Amino acid sequence: VQLVESGGGLVQPGGSLRLSCAASGFTVSNYAMGWFRQVPGKGLEWVSGIYRGGSTDYADSVKGRFTISRDNAKNTVFLQMNSLKPEETAVYYCATDFPYAKGYVTWGPGTQVTVSS
Repeated sequence: VQLVESGGGLVQPGGSLRLSCAASGFTVSNYAMGWFRQVPGKGLEWVSGIYRGGSTDYADSVKGRFTISRDNAKNTVFLQMNSLKPEETAVYYCATDFPYAKGYVTWGPGTQVTVSS
């Protein structure tokens, strides 16, 4: 079982990035998938989730700017991030509740997003 994030990088304030989370060893559509982020020295923050039935949810701070989606054929989950702010500079992690569907227990290594001019 593996999750691998990609798509991070340097972007100017107000810019956009699309993160990808490629999964192997299980089927993303059968489990909850989430995006989290962590600023150095601070705690882990939940950003967004997409669930078995396809429903989605977002932290209030990103509603209207971020969109989570999945491509079942590619077994990949995406996070489209628009209107990025400097304070959203963080390592972004993908996670899943595979295998027990009780909490996020399987994590990717993360991808760095830096929002700066």
